[in-house]
Amino acid sequence: MRVVVMGAGIIGVSTAWHLLERGHEVTLVDRQNDAALETSFANAAQISVSYCEPWANREAPLKALKWMFSPTSPLLFRPQLDWDQWKWGLQFLGQCNDAAFERNVAQLVALGAFSHATLKDMVATTGIEYNRLERGIAHYYTDTQSFDGAASAAEVMGRHGVKRRVISRDELLNIEPALRAFGDRIVGGTYTPSDEHGDARVFTQKLADLCEQKGARLLFGHDIEQLNTAGGEMQNVRVRDRRSGEVRTVVGDAFVAACGSYTTPLLRTVGVNVPIYPGKGYSATLPLLKPELAPSVSMIDDGLKIAISRLGNQLRVAGTIELGGFDLSLDTPLAKKRCQMLVRRIEEVFPGVADTRTPEEGGDPQFWTGLRPATPTNIPLIGRTQVGKLWVNAGHGTLGWTHGAGSGRALAELISGEVPAMNFKFHGMESGASSLATNWKRHSVAA
Repeated sequence: MRVVVMGAGIIGVSTAWHLLERGHEVTLVDRQNDAALETSFANAAQISVSYCEPWANREAPLKALKWMFSPTSPLLFRPQLDWDQWKWGLQFLGQCNDAAFERNVAQLVALGAFSHATLKDMVATTGIEYNRLERGIAHYYTDTQSFDGAASAAEVMGRHGVKRRVISRDELLNIEPALRAFGDRIVGGTYTPSDEHGDARVFTQKLADLCEQKGARLLFGHDIEQLNTAGGEMQNVRVRDRRSGEVRTVVGDAFVAACGSYTTPLLRTVGVNVPIYPGKGYSATLPLLKPELAPSVSMIDDGLKIAISRLGNQLRVAGTIELGGFDLSLDTPLAKKRCQMLVRRIEEVFPGVADTRTPEEGGDPQFWTGLRPATPTNIPLIGRTQVGKLWVNAGHGTLGWTHGAGSGRALAELISGEVPAMNFKFHGMESGASSLATNWKRHSVAA
C-alpha cells in the first residue's frame, strides 16, 4: 500500500517506520524542516510506563479550581471564548470518578507496556543512540500527606501489573545519591526500576533518517493545505513547499493524521471531530556544571508535578499543563514565571549542579514550550475515522514519548489487517474490542 503519514513527531515517524517494516510505501509530511521540531522536541524525556495515571480523577476538579489562581500551578485552566475548550472540559469532568480512572489506567498501562517492549526492539534493531539511561524513575515527596497516598497509588498500578515500590527517604537517597543535598526536605518516595529515559528528539530524527534510507519520501517543510475526499473516502492531500511555494498532490491508499494538537482542526475539514485539545507544557534544558553530582535516575517532583532527567551533559526539567488554546508564546509574564519556576526548583534540589543563571546573569537556559495533544481520558486515539482510508494516531497528551513506539506499531498493524497484541480499545473499531481483548489474552498466555 501507499501510505501518507501527516506529522513527523515521535508518533508519525514511528508509524512510518513500522509501515515500512511491513513493506508499504510511505510518504511522511511535516511543515517543519526536520522531524520532532514541535511537541517531540524538548519533552520530559521519560519512558514512564509506571507513572501513567490520567489527569482526570476524583480530586482533579477541586485542585484545578484552586490552581486557577496560581501562575505556577501544575494544571492551569485559562478560560477562552472557545467552545472546543469548554466541551473538552465538560468531557474531562465526566472522567473524574473512580470507575473511569481505573478503566483509563488499564488502557494506558496496556499501551505503555506494549510500547516499551516495541521501543526496546526498535533500539536493538536500529542501534539508535539518544542519551538513553535505563535507571528507572523515582518519585519523591516533600509533603507527608501526599506521601501517605503513595501506597494507594502504587496499589492501583499493581492491579495492572506495574511494580511501583514505596520507599523510605534513606532508600531513595541510596538509589539516587544526587538528592542528598535536598534530602532533609524529602519524606519518602516511590521507585520503578523498569522505566527509563532518553532524548525523544534525537531518537525521532535518527529514526526519520532510517525511514528515508528504507525508501520513505520525506516532504519536510511542506504545509498541508487540503484533504481531498470523494465518495466518503480520502483521495489525496494537497501540500505546499514552504520555500518554493510549489503545490503538489500526494495520493495514497491510506492516510494517517498524526499532527498532535493540530489533528483536531485538520480532521474537522473533512467532517471528523476528535476530542483533542492542546495542553501547553514547558521545559528548560540546562548545561551541567558538576556532572559528577548530577542524577542518573529520572525523577518526578511531586510538589511541583515536574519531571527531571539527565541527557548527557545537560539536565532537562519539564512540566505543567496550561489549557489555553494554541498559544506557544514564551515571552509573556505568565510563560516567564512558569519557566523561572522550573529553573528555580533545579537550584533548590541540585544546588550548583546545573547552570541555572538567567541570560541576564550570563547563563544560557534553553526554554521551550510545546502543545501536548490531550484527550479527556488521556487515552490516545489510534485507529480509523469515519472517512474511508483516513486513520488517526494522536491525543497522547504527556505520554507521547512513552507510547510513541507502540502507537506507531499498533496503527501500522491495523492498516496492514493485523490485530495488535494488547487489550486496547482502538478508535473507530469499538465493535471489535472484545475480539481484540480475546487476542491479547491469548497472546499473554502464550507468552
